[in-house]
Amino acid sequence: MLCVRLDLSLLRRPELGSVLLGRETESPRLRTLRVRVLLVLMLLGSNLVGVAVAAVLILFVLPGPTLPSREFMVPTAIVVPVYVALATIVGTIWVRGAVHRRVGWFLDGREPTDRERVWTLRLPGRMTLIQAFLWLLGAAVVTPAFGVIDPEAIPSVGFTIVFSGMVVCGVAFLFADFGLRPVAAVALSGGPVPRGRFLGAMTRLRVSWAVGSGVPIAGLIIVAIYTLAGRALSLERLAVIVIVLGATSLLAGFLLISLATGSVLGPLRSLRWAMEDVTDGALSRRVVVYDGTELGELQRGFNRMAAGLQERERLRDLFGRHVGRDVAEAAEERDPELGGSASHVGVVFVDIIGSTEMAVRSEASEVVDVLNRFFRVVVETVEEYDGIVDSFLGDAALVVFGAPRPMDDPASAALACARVLGERLPARVPGCRAGIGASYGGVVAGYVGADDRLEYTVIGDAVNEASRLCELAKNRSGLVLASGTAVASAGDAEAARWNRVGSEVVRGRSDATELCVPVAAGSEDQPADHGGGATSA
Repeated sequence: MLCVRLDLSLLRRPELGSVLLGRETESPRLRTLRVRVLLVLMLLGSNLVGVAVAAVLILFVLPGPTLPSREFMVPTAIVVPVYVALATIVGTIWVRGAVHRRVGWFLDGREPTDRERVWTLRLPGRMTLIQAFLWLLGAAVVTPAFGVIDPEAIPSVGFTIVFSGMVVCGVAFLFADFGLRPVAAVALSGGPVPRGRFLGAMTRLRVSWAVGSGVPIAGLIIVAIYTLAGRALSLERLAVIVIVLGATSLLAGFLLISLATGSVLGPLRSLRWAMEDVTDGALSRRVVVYDGTELGELQRGFNRMAAGLQERERLRDLFGRHVGRDVAEAAEERDPELGGSASHVGVVFVDIIGSTEMAVRSEASEVVDVLNRFFRVVVETVEEYDGIVDSFLGDAALVVFGAPRPMDDPASAALACARVLGERLPARVPGCRAGIGASYGGVVAGYVGADDRLEYTVIGDAVNEASRLCELAKNRSGLVLASGTAVASAGDAEAARWNRVGSEVVRGRSDATELCVPVAAGSEDQPADHGGGATSA
């Protein structure tokens, strides 16, 4: 089933623009075999078809002497077949050597040098020049072979071979560029490669027009000139010539424009698919850069953009982890600046009891493990009640409800969080005891520090009171204390879960603070609604 899914995904979204080119991640041996087979089939096939079309045009279509006759037996039956066979052998060896010299690194499975990367992108042009030379040489050999028998055969034979060769070379250039995409992808993976003046996307389109439309139309013009020059052509013969050349133009033009547009649409499709994935949140998505033209630069630019988005999201995640999601989102919505604003918030202070002794008697790794488990419970519970951990202070945590994002009932949220923490910590972190103090009151919430180093925090009497209550709670059996102000400010449902047990003047304050403890601890309930979407336990 896995193989089927992979094949279907390749059909839907081929990485290299075509299912024939396989995947970038397939084995080097398979990639090498694929490239060799494609090049042989496409280049050899296009040249042999070109020879066949040229032969039909010369023998049966274009004006001139009747070539399929006994007097032309030697060039027709001997010269042409022998040259085609020799040109095929020589061309195959020549092209094979050019491929090995320029992309031998790919065949050997090693990284290319900078020069080899440049040669790789210029290889389709090199292969096309080899084929163009063989076609021109064929015209130079075959045309005189017919011309010595009848000079009137020279124009039709010579022009047909040259024009057919131009069409074949145009097709072969686009085929070679297509078949070498897996090689180009590896070469371009090392960074951009300087491209020549004539190696842009516009060159492909111009070649397609020139050999797909320009050459056949030029053939029709030459036939017209031939007729106007006084060469007698019957209306029937002229109609056949126009029909055949027109049909050839349509077929060749369709093939060439299909190859050229495919070379443009392939990279664009891969970019469209990748953009859809990035839009859906897959920021690790990258496209395979396999085009050496402006389209390849576009592919590379998309990868840089996706990498930038991924890095931005990573930094955003790190920022959120360091300062809290709410603080991070508030900083994104408006630029942080020094200063703060007054607000009423709920504050919870949690501090481990006996952390110094624990550090002395335990290994450092054990201490870190206990702290991590302790803070994990704290963070989970705080987020459950829509608060933020303002800061971790060694083995303590300062928690705020109602800043930077306001909430309807921060006092209830702080009390519920403190109460549930008192139940969860002993159960989830056995052997770790912590004092918990909860308070409510006015504070100044904002950024302190310098212009180039800011920190979000809350400052005020409620923070100091929560810290002092935390110290007092360490001496209580329940380990949880809240101020009477917090209970009085909370909703009825949460206030009913607390009992007043007296008052005490805490350090740093002149007035007595009323002390409250949770009603007998029970099972954890869902948090009560306190304006932040949580429910009390």
